Amino acid sequence: MVPRNADHRSGAERILDAAMLLFGERGFRGTTLKDIATEAGVSQALIVHHYGTKDQLRATCDEHVADLIRTRKEEAMGDAPQIDPFIALRQLSNSRVLLRYLTRTLTEGGDHTTQLIDDMIADAEKYMTQGEKAGLIKPSAVPRDRVVVLVLWSLGALVLHEHAQRLLGVDFLAEGGSSADLQRYLYPALELYTQGLVVDGALDDLSAFLGPAGDTSDSQHDLRKE
Repeated sequence: MVPRNADHRSGAERILDAAMLLFGERGFRGTTLKDIATEAGVSQALIVHHYGTKDQLRATCDEHVADLIRTRKEEAMGDAPQIDPFIALRQLSNSRVLLRYLTRTLTEGGDHTTQLIDDMIADAEKYMTQGEKAGLIKPSAVPRDRVVVLVLWSLGALVLHEHAQRLLGVDFLAEGGSSADLQRYLYPALELYTQGLVVDGALDDLSAFLGPAGDTSDSQHDLRKE
């Protein structure tokens, strides 16, 4: 850990970093402004000066995470299209803090979590569109719904990270690392993306069962319940 007298971050940066760390470790309700001030080596008054309330500070943390994901994905688009938000975050130097914060946020829920997920989905729509234009991703009859499902799948895996480590030996919260560290997760995931799951013809009657793509009529909802 860098001694505070050798820390060149501004007070606002130290506060944000401390909030990310403590919100991720203790949760929002379990963290006070006094805790954050102590961790950052600043006064509570300085926190209020820069961020206002604890709720506003958390909103800034959410925006920070979304911006980091967005920036990392934009940098990586030339390599390959990525859907999983946590894959982008793992490649950053302070990834463990960021991922633990994201995991805690998703678990606690609330309006701020809704906004964070909506931002991720909106960004993912842009990446998928870019991937389609580049000829890397197949078009979809329900493009937004497909993005929603993919993002929720990936975030669900992050929330269940302890079981991913138990069953696959994959630690999503590990600091940095390479894709090789996630091989037992990425290999089957990429297999599903590239090869699909069922053989040709196995689901030819899917449209008859579900109705046309995007159909949300009551009759179709009733059919799915049967």
